[in-house]
Amino acid sequence: MRLTDLADADTGPVLASLAPDVTPCIVPMRSATPCSSPVTVTADAVAQVTRLTEALRKARKGGGASPSEELVTAEASLARRIRAHLERGKVRVTLTDNRYTMISVRRPPRGHGPRTYDVRLHCMFADADPVITRALARYIADNDRDASRVLGDFIDANQDVVRGRARRAPTQVILTAGDHHDLREIFDELNARYFGGTIDAAITWGARPGKPRRRHSIKMGSYSVEERLIRLHRSLDRAFVPRFFVAWIVFHEMLHQVHDIKVKNGRREFHSRAFLADEARFEHYLEARAWERANLDALLTY
Repeated sequence: MRLTDLADADTGPVLASLAPDVTPCIVPMRSATPCSSPVTVTADAVAQVTRLTEALRKARKGGGASPSEELVTAEASLARRIRAHLERGKVRVTLTDNRYTMISVRRPPRGHGPRTYDVRLHCMFADADPVITRALARYIADNDRDASRVLGDFIDANQDVVRGRARRAPTQVILTAGDHHDLREIFDELNARYFGGTIDAAITWGARPGKPRRRHSIKMGSYSVEERLIRLHRSLDRAFVPRFFVAWIVFHEMLHQVHDIKVKNGRREFHSRAFLADEARFEHYLEARAWERANLDALLTY
């Protein structure tokens, strides 16, 4: 299996390999959920991936020519940082520019001497922070499910890096007036009531989908840190969806501008206890959650 579609915002990424002797990892599908992880893609990250990608292409065209010093250094550095989180064993890292397989691991059979893990990673991981390198170590050694979720979020946040471009400010027209719900009106009311008018963000409906279908999951809302932009899924702009439910999703995304992302036990914590306590202040919080449970199937069919 492989990462089938980086552009599909309705499914989690698949971390896998095409080779039969390489252990695959499938990140579980996300159910309908108020948001995805806040997204930040820096120009420096894109620049590094661009340089490494060019080095990989030159090496391929060179017919086996030695890889560039930058590529060799990046692979050695990443291997060393991953190894620091392993209890035992060695790691050999090969960076790739594959747009479909983000991670693959060749694990030797247990009980056959010291273990050496051969790992192929997309070059987006070259400068990964300690949270990600720890998750890589846990996934490489133990196929850890929690680690795969962390890595899935990282890949989600770096979709534009895979495509070789930085995430720019949106050039789309901001669409706040839907067929049934006006997002600007809802945002302004929430901002005044709960935040004292301090939330500085744009808000828009997402793109209209194609032919209606039953989805495995949807991201009902998202907040882009870099763009300061809240997007809501068009599935919510339907007559049967009550206004208080749309307002809950908007409120949830607004909270991401208030609460920083923390690292706890080596994992990014997007919804801390403080975040969840704040979210529970929403007037129709319990009612909205109950409505979601009762209407999940209808929301997924769009």
